[in-house]
Amino acid sequence: MAKAPVQAFSQPNVIVKNRGLLTAGIMVAVVMQVLDTTIANVALPHMRASLGASQDEINWVLTSYIVASAIATPLTGWFADRFGRKNLLLGAVIGFTVASLLCGVASSLEQMVLFRVVQGICGAVLVPLAQATIMDINPRERLGQAMAVFGAGIMIGPIIGPTLGGWLTETFNWRAVFLVNLPVGALAFFILFFLMPKSVIKLRRFDFFGFGMLALAVACLQLLLDRGQQADWFKSAEIWIYLGLAISGSWAFIIHCATAQDPFIDLGMFKDRNFASGLVFIFVIGITMFSGLALLPPMLQNLMGFPVIETGVVMAPRGVGTMLSMIIVGRLVSKYDPRMLVLVGILLTAWSLYMMTQFDIVMGTGPIMISGALQGMGLGLVFVPLSTLAFATINPKYRVDATSMFSLVRNVGSGVGISIVTSVLANMQVVNHAELAERVTLDAGPIRDFATSHGGFNSTVINTLNGLITQQSAMISFLDDFWLMMLVSLVSIPIVFVLRRPPRHQAKPSPAEQAHAMAE
Repeated sequence: MAKAPVQAFSQPNVIVKNRGLLTAGIMVAVVMQVLDTTIANVALPHMRASLGASQDEINWVLTSYIVASAIATPLTGWFADRFGRKNLLLGAVIGFTVASLLCGVASSLEQMVLFRVVQGICGAVLVPLAQATIMDINPRERLGQAMAVFGAGIMIGPIIGPTLGGWLTETFNWRAVFLVNLPVGALAFFILFFLMPKSVIKLRRFDFFGFGMLALAVACLQLLLDRGQQADWFKSAEIWIYLGLAISGSWAFIIHCATAQDPFIDLGMFKDRNFASGLVFIFVIGITMFSGLALLPPMLQNLMGFPVIETGVVMAPRGVGTMLSMIIVGRLVSKYDPRMLVLVGILLTAWSLYMMTQFDIVMGTGPIMISGALQGMGLGLVFVPLSTLAFATINPKYRVDATSMFSLVRNVGSGVGISIVTSVLANMQVVNHAELAERVTLDAGPIRDFATSHGGFNSTVINTLNGLITQQSAMISFLDDFWLMMLVSLVSIPIVFVLRRPPRHQAKPSPAEQAHAMAE
C-alpha cells in the first residue's frame, strides 16, 4: 500500500531538539510577563492602604513599570547580540522572578516602585525575544501556527489578569499577585536552561546618544499618556514639558540614526514595506486591543454592580473567542491570503463594538458575553496574520530589533488608546450630565409622581434624581467610547491593502531539508 507523501518543510533558522517543549517554556515566560501588566491593577486599593500611599502616589506602581518597560524594550536587540539570546532570556526570567518576590515583600511605596522598575526592565526583553526565537525555530511554512501560539499568550494574559488578580487579592492578599510568579518563573527557567539553544555573541558598539534620545522620547510619551488625565492634559505645564521632550527626543533620534555610522537602531528595517505598514497597523490595533479591557471592568462593577469574580466570568468569552480564532487562523494563514483574514478580523471587531454601543444598565449578561466572544475572535484573526505579514519579507538579521520595535509600537498604541478612552469618558460624563439635567423638569409626570411618593421635593429626592442622572450619563459616556473604538477599527481598513502578500510558492526544498521535515 502506497504511503502518503511526506510534506517537506524548509529549514528553520535554528534547529532544536524539542521544539514543542521549548515553545511551551517560552510561552510560560511570556504569559508571566504579560499577566503582570494588568494583574496588579485590581490590587491597587489594597496596596494603597497597606503602604500608606495617596491615590496619586499609588499610581506610580503602574507608571514605573510601564515607563521602565518602554525604555528597556528597544535594548533587546543590542543585549541579545552582546550576551546571547539564551543568556539574556535566562537572566530576564531570573530578574523578573526575583523582582516579583521583592514586590511581594515590599514594606514601603519607595521599595515597591523600585522593584517594579526592575520588573519592567527584565520583562521588557521577554516578549520580543520570545517572538524572535519562535520564528527562528519554526520553518516558514509553520510560521502562521507559531504566531498563533505566540499571539494566544499575548492576548490571553491581559484578559485573565484582572480576574486572577481579583481572586488572589480577595482569597489571600495583594502580595499574592506578585508571589504567584515564583513557581511560574522557576518552571520557565528550567525549561529554557535545558532546551534553549545558544546563539553567536556579536560585539556591537553601544550607541549611547541614540539610545538616550529614544529613551527620552519613549519615557516622556508614556508619562504624558499616563499623567495626562490627572494633570488636566494641555492645561498643565507638566504635560507640555513631556510633549516637548518627546518630540525633541524623537527628532534627534531619527536624525542621528539616519546619519550615524553604527546607530542604535538600523533604519534599514523600515525600508521593508510590510514591516513598516505592519507597525502602523499594530499601533492602530493596539488602540482598540486593550481599550475595551480598560473600560469594561469599571462599567460592569461601578454601574452594573458586578463583583470582581463575576466580572471576570462575564469577560471570559472574550478570551475563549481569542483562543478559538487563533487555533483556526494558525491553519488558515498558510492557505488563504492573510490580508483577507485581517480584513475579516477588523470587520468582526467593528461589529462587536457596534453591539457594545447598544448596551444598557438593566440588560442581562448575554449581550456582554456574545460581543466579547466576537471581539476576541476578531482580534485573534487580526493579530496572527498581521504578525505573519509584518515579518514575512524582513531580513533575518533585523529579527530581534524588529520584534522589539513591533512590541514597543503595540504597547505605545495601547497606551494611547487607554488614554484616549479614559479622557473621552471623563469629558463626556460632564457633557452628558449637563444635557440630561437640562431635560429633567420637576413638573414631568414620572418625576412628580416619584417625588409625591417620597414626601415631596426634599433633599433625599433631589439627591436620588441626581444619582440617576449621573448613572445614566456615565453609561452614555461608555457608549460614546465604544462608538469611537468602532470608528478607529474601520479607519484602519485601508492599511490592509498596503501590505504585500508573501510569495505563496516557495523553492523546492533540498534533500537535507526534506530529511529534516521527515524527522519532524
